[in-house]
Amino acid sequence: MFEIEERLACAGVEMDAILDAGMELYVSHGLSAEEGRFRLEKNVRRALNDPNVSALLLSAILLEDELYMKRKDSEIADDPVFLLADEIIGMAIAEVIAGTYARFEFTRYDQKKPGILSTLGPFLDDAIAGLIAGCTSKLYSDSQ
Repeated sequence: MFEIEERLACAGVEMDAILDAGMELYVSHGLSAEEGRFRLEKNVRRALNDPNVSALLLSAILLEDELYMKRKDSEIADDPVFLLADEIIGMAIAEVIAGTYARFEFTRYDQKKPGILSTLGPFLDDAIAGLIAGCTSKLYSDSQ
């Protein structure tokens, strides 16, 4: 949807990096790490085909480019506490994928910033954290 996987790749976010970050905080719930990664990838690919998830991810890509990358002295370079739109986008992505429980999973990924999340700007780190959180939360719910 909206060539979102290609757009993420152009922004430096590849599928393997998403899965690696997701697996850093993975809790087995009876599934091996290998099976967990397989199911996580399936959930991520399904989410990327959802127009709402793709639209929110695209908004993060565009906002990051416009407000962070293109501005020499960006007001949001250090992800200031007054910037909330990035968190809202991340939480919305998580909740679209897996409902309210995913918001708590989003907090884990947002705070720890595993893998690629620690290298992304203020909008993309939260958007990808939301994608991972929604998909891992769904994985955990489906594994019960």
